[in-house]
Amino acid sequence: MSEVSIREAVPADTDQILRFIRELAVYEKAPDAVKATADDIREALFGEKATARALICSVGGKEAGFAVYFHNFSTWLGRPGIYLEDVYVTPECRGAGAGTAILKYLARLAVNQRCGRLEWSVLDWNMPAIRFYESLGAVAQDEWIGYRLSGEALEALAVDD
Repeated sequence: MSEVSIREAVPADTDQILRFIRELAVYEKAPDAVKATADDIREALFGEKATARALICSVGGKEAGFAVYFHNFSTWLGRPGIYLEDVYVTPECRGAGAGTAILKYLARLAVNQRCGRLEWSVLDWNMPAIRFYESLGAVAQDEWIGYRLSGEALEALAVDD
């Protein structure tokens, strides 16, 4: 089996991260949904006001996936948490331990930073991912319903009456 390694992403990884984001969008059946540019990604992950971080996963020395995460906060726990925004492993590297390595890395980070949670969302039809997450001990939070404001609805709410 090839060696799996995880490292913090650096600005030189921007184009690769954007390629992985586009591949993930294709997998999630939304190939036209990615609007981000390399400049957007560079600023968001490595800019002066960056609040998100990225990881690069390699299998056998070849870049095989990525993760983007940021810290959130639980008022009930009184502790920060880590929210995994995206995780992706290329099809040819699935089954090599890359996904597990990424989640183990983030779990260690969460424990070392005294975070109360590591959480993420998964599309309800993505059974391979759901089975994988459950095999690691993750539990679906069925009682919570995610909501989103974006686009025109977000703009409309932001306007003063």
